[in-house]
Amino acid sequence: MYYIAEVSSNHASSLERCIKFIEVSKEIGCNAVKFQLFKLDELFSIEARKSNPRFEDRRRWELPVHFLPDLKKACVKNNIDFSCTPFYLTAVEELTDYVDFYKIASYELLWLDLLEKTAKTGKKIILSTGMASIEEIDSAVEHLMKHNVSEFELLHCISGYPTALKDCNLSAIEALRVRYGVNVGWSDHSVNPVVVSRAVNHWQASTVEFHLDLDGEGDEFQTGHCWLPDQIGSVISGTQNISVIDGDGVKEPALSEVFERGWRADPSDGLRPLLATRKKL
Repeated sequence: MYYIAEVSSNHASSLERCIKFIEVSKEIGCNAVKFQLFKLDELFSIEARKSNPRFEDRRRWELPVHFLPDLKKACVKNNIDFSCTPFYLTAVEELTDYVDFYKIASYELLWLDLLEKTAKTGKKIILSTGMASIEEIDSAVEHLMKHNVSEFELLHCISGYPTALKDCNLSAIEALRVRYGVNVGWSDHSVNPVVVSRAVNHWQASTVEFHLDLDGEGDEFQTGHCWLPDQIGSVISGTQNISVIDGDGVKEPALSEVFERGWRADPSDGLRPLLATRKKL
């Protein structure tokens, strides 16, 4: 299993906080940490920004490009992969010396120029498929293959924040894997341990990406789709060590059952506990 902690916009443009995300991601068992590289003016059209002045608040969510060398250095120090999502074309070039792989967001799936430029770097691409139709995914995959992508993986996700259980449609993980013959993971917006465990243990998701916040103070935490470290840490440890629950197949009382065995109904009168236990009361 490969876990990616998505920092998203919870870093507050603070290098110290960014590095803390890297350290915590490693501590809770993640294999990679992912940031986003965007500029507001190259993310939303002028019409969108004029129609919603609140978009302007997102300027403080921008990741300073000059952080990249320090973030890479911190990832190397903590033995965790570094990834980032490019949201404008020149971001691909700005990232290429630092990232272990690129992540393309589902909102950019239709932007074939971005897919092409990223594929030509020769690095692995993980592509989210949230809100896309199968025809749109076909087009994106075909374009990646056309431009000789070295390796790519898909993530099934639902672009609803947070995602309701009824919308998760985890069986799409298998459907995408069969259709394209590549690894398919789950990008989680549900913040539900049952969903993540089901994606991993039943649908064999190759990767789980999730939004992380350190302390509930991140800009995106209030939206309800971000995990805190202690919440997701227990999920990661549980899914990575899931084989422990299979046991050895020998049917015999577990140590935790020894006390309760004495409190079963006695066959002589059907009352609890056993006669031997009653004598000790």
